[in-house]
Amino acid sequence: MNWQSALKSYKQYLKIERGLSENTISSYGFDILKLMAFLEQRGCGDSPLDISHHTVQAFVYETSKQHNARSQSRIISGLRSFFSYLVFEDHRQTNPLDLIESPKIGRKLPDTISTDEIDALIAAIDLGKPEGERNRAILETLYSCGLRVSELTNLKLSDLYFDEGFIKVTGKGDKQRFVPIVETAQKYINIYRGEIRCHLKVAPEHRDILFLNRRGKRLTRAMIFTMIRQLAEKTGLDKTISPHTFRHSFATDLLKNGADLRSIQLMLGHESITTTEIYMHVDRTHLKGVLDQYHPRRGKK
Repeated sequence: MNWQSALKSYKQYLKIERGLSENTISSYGFDILKLMAFLEQRGCGDSPLDISHHTVQAFVYETSKQHNARSQSRIISGLRSFFSYLVFEDHRQTNPLDLIESPKIGRKLPDTISTDEIDALIAAIDLGKPEGERNRAILETLYSCGLRVSELTNLKLSDLYFDEGFIKVTGKGDKQRFVPIVETAQKYINIYRGEIRCHLKVAPEHRDILFLNRRGKRLTRAMIFTMIRQLAEKTGLDKTISPHTFRHSFATDLLKNGADLRSIQLMLGHESITTTEIYMHVDRTHLKGVLDQYHPRRGKK
């Protein structure tokens, strides 16, 4: 088994058996391609079946010069998963990553923006341009529902259940969930549909996609990133923001205003509540109020 065939079968395993998204699979594959490039530069003929712990360790050491601790930890994790798959399939006896430790990293707190900053970004949208109504609806939806950017670009007309106040979201691993959507976001989506989208010549394969470019095709992730970055520059926002910033702000504001972690977990589509718990580190000011409201000995002196 050579590297290309091992990588191909591993990607099929990630897609079919683990149900991971294309973006996640590409990220795993990219780490393996880095290792392959390292071996080629060194003239090593090691196959994935006989590469040694020492060779992998040399690669990890080399990557530590180019990447921060968080990126290095992700690369090690990706390679460990790949070789674990080869061991599981009986192609190898051992995992060369078993004795390689990931660097210690602190838990990264998500970046957020305030409601005033979100309002300023939306107010900066030029509604005189055809894409203006669409962009306003996009920002309202990102903040209203806490979507990942890929979930937003894949949102379909048939996913809108406005009578019930929900949208159906297809998340990582094609897992679906229903997320409530506020009336403000519903209003601006309906304006976009009724005044802009209905006049587009929609590509046949994208007829059910909600947010489209001027050629009637699905928006790319890069388009959303660019639009948000330009609005941040226009408003003079001195922060590096992305579509994910709206997702973080959505969760943080819900927690700050009294929502429970389990509900936030369900809306965000986190598989484990430990992922959602990171928002407990963003703002702790509400905890005193929770104690004062719910503890049985509150108010006693």
